[in-house]
Amino acid sequence: MFKYPSSIRQKIILSYYIAIVVIIGLSVFAFFTLRFMEKKIIFWEVISELSNTTLEMRRFEKNFFLYGQDSDFNENIIYVKRSQDILDSNVEKYKILEVYQQLNTMKSDLRRYRELMEKFSALRKQNTINVQPLEEMIREKGKDIVTITENVSKIEWKKLQLFLNETMRDLVITIAFLSFVGIVIGQILSKMVVKPLKSLEDRMKLIAEGKLEKITIDSKDREIVSLTNAFNKMLKELEMRQKRLIQREKLASLGTLLSGVAHELNNPLSNISSSCQILIEEFGEGDMVHKKELLSQIDEQTNRARNIVRSLLEFSREEIFKKELFPLKKLIEETILFVKGGKPAEVEIILDVPADIFILAGKQRVQQMFLNLIKNAVESNADEGKVFIRAKKHLVTGKMEEEEGICDYSKYRGKCTGECPVGKNTVDIEIEDTGTGVPPDVLSKIFDPFFTTKDMGRGSGLGLYIVQEIVEEHGGCIGVKTEVGKGTCFLIRLPLEE
Repeated sequence: MFKYPSSIRQKIILSYYIAIVVIIGLSVFAFFTLRFMEKKIIFWEVISELSNTTLEMRRFEKNFFLYGQDSDFNENIIYVKRSQDILDSNVEKYKILEVYQQLNTMKSDLRRYRELMEKFSALRKQNTINVQPLEEMIREKGKDIVTITENVSKIEWKKLQLFLNETMRDLVITIAFLSFVGIVIGQILSKMVVKPLKSLEDRMKLIAEGKLEKITIDSKDREIVSLTNAFNKMLKELEMRQKRLIQREKLASLGTLLSGVAHELNNPLSNISSSCQILIEEFGEGDMVHKKELLSQIDEQTNRARNIVRSLLEFSREEIFKKELFPLKKLIEETILFVKGGKPAEVEIILDVPADIFILAGKQRVQQMFLNLIKNAVESNADEGKVFIRAKKHLVTGKMEEEEGICDYSKYRGKCTGECPVGKNTVDIEIEDTGTGVPPDVLSKIFDPFFTTKDMGRGSGLGLYIVQEIVEEHGGCIGVKTEVGKGTCFLIRLPLEE
């Protein structure tokens, strides 16, 4: 029972054996064809030699009849003997040929021809009777011999030509058949071997682009299965390392957050301290209404400080990704608190986000996305400038807008990534700065992991890569437009939740 090869190595070996069998078969076919052709050519040479010999025999016959010289008679007999020798040594080999009967008849005719010539020579020497009838018989017999030789020669020549034509036809058919078989085998091998490898190559390209998705290839070959398992194991390890890097990047952002939190906590703590001092000084005396107002301020500022600390804890805590409905404006306002401490006083953040826009998101992840983009925008402005944060609804009202995506969006012709939500209501979030802008040669690389234009030790190159990952994680897309010396604007398009 034929067993289907379960590995690429076995398939290649099987193909190799098939190729060897085909080559051996062709070689055997060519060998026997050439041997047969060789026999045909040898027989043709025999017939040609016989034809030449009989022609010489007839030539000396005519000379003898004309001049009566014994030398011509002797030469004639020599060629008769040579013709007989050729037939005797070859005719038995060709019994299966259809010309055998003619050659056998020719053999008898040569014997009779020789007897007549010897008789004619003897009678001519005696000069006693009229030898004219005998001469006619000799001429007739010689003519029969030459005719047989010519017929055999023509028959064999036609057979040789027919054999060559058939051989050429068989060769063309064989080449065409083998070409067809080769194409079929090639397609089968392509399906069994090349196709899984090409699929693996395509998946490797996706991995090189940062899409660490598990590889699944429809192949039972041991090598492909083993390679796929090895790559999936590697991808799992890469994914774990990437999560560690992202967590490390988030922890690195805590320095910025703590600076902002310290600045924000300072104001409520100062208010609490002032109110407490007033209450201590006026303890037991003073207006009770004023005292209640001071206590109310203490409670309000305490809640404010508690909210700031809670936001910091929520951001720094490692938790399972879970989408919830959040007001976009509140999320961005909380994030802005984290960057205020490290923001130069001359850099102004202008927020223009309607309060009625809600998004379904993981709070921690989205805040990290906004933090990275706002921090980059602030740093791009250096010592002075503005950062604009805008948001608006993008509602689907017709076919044109259903087909509109971030890459076709009239203002954003730069680097785009992610699959835009098509045919859905979305929210467009713009984060724009008035900074230095991004050079064209750098624009195509800004979302690549570990790519940074900052000095050594000042950036990991993971900020925008993480932003891109968070956007795609939420079913959105991100685009960028920039102009050197005028600033950069990022557009994020996310599904809108009413």
